[in-house]
Amino acid sequence: MYWAQVITYVSIIVAVIAMIAKVLRYLTAPESFRWELYPVPHEKGRAEYGGSYLEELDWWSKPRHSDWFKEISEMMQEIFLLKGVYHNNKKVWTFSLPFHLGCYLTIGWLLFLLLGGILETAGVAVGTGGNTFASVIHYLTIIFGYAGLVLAGVGALGLFAWRSSNKAQRRYNSPAEYINLLIFVAVVTVTLISQLGADPSFTTLRSYVGSLVTFGAAPPLGTLMTIEIVMISLLIMYVPLTRMSHFVAKYFLYHSVRWNDEPNERGSKLEKRLMELLDQKVGWSGDHIKTGEKWIDIVQETGNEQ
Repeated sequence: MYWAQVITYVSIIVAVIAMIAKVLRYLTAPESFRWELYPVPHEKGRAEYGGSYLEELDWWSKPRHSDWFKEISEMMQEIFLLKGVYHNNKKVWTFSLPFHLGCYLTIGWLLFLLLGGILETAGVAVGTGGNTFASVIHYLTIIFGYAGLVLAGVGALGLFAWRSSNKAQRRYNSPAEYINLLIFVAVVTVTLISQLGADPSFTTLRSYVGSLVTFGAAPPLGTLMTIEIVMISLLIMYVPLTRMSHFVAKYFLYHSVRWNDEPNERGSKLEKRLMELLDQKVGWSGDHIKTGEKWIDIVQETGNEQ
């Protein structure tokens, strides 16, 4: 087995484990402190003006209706168009949008390489002379690959320049912020030079991905393409280990925090989760609170005093 293949396998395994660990951490996290900011997209018939089911008289006795299509639509706008960034900071959006779109397209490129590799291992030629489906995969791989790499590289450079030049932003930047962007620029640069010079149609790269599927021998690779493959593999492993994988948290941020308007009804699962938290003891001190007591006791004492 080629040593670059070992690095790729290890990188993928580490990335998958890290992603699963993050999802499990969010799933098992304590109940979030909810924002309860309106409008909430899934409020059917009320989201347009920022209303909620609390407007209804005796709302607890009536069924609540949710518009999940509107909620999904709102999430898609946030994920693919960075709607929130656009409304709050258009200068950042100018570079952040191409960077994120480039990352999405690059992920698609890797998936098309995988699909093409699987087809080739099954004996289907992927290229201009193959069947219609294989030809589509061939062209989509090229389009997604170059478009994704260029957009991600341009976006990363733009974000690096903005973080470096903006005085107000610099105070919030850690060295990791700059390093992460430079890593993307380096990987994109090496990949583009390698592919344009030796494998413009990603034919060899697709064969390499196919060898990963079959655990077979890798195709002959030049020095630069070997470096490219190692860098891409390490990047796949690196991203889930950093806060660049914030996309995992976005689902939970919106559904568990920002848009969570589930009522705390008596006997509900939410009430049970909150009571478990209130049963914990206070572990920090202050003039206004008693260390060591349970939160439920402190809350009740405060309520009685008022």
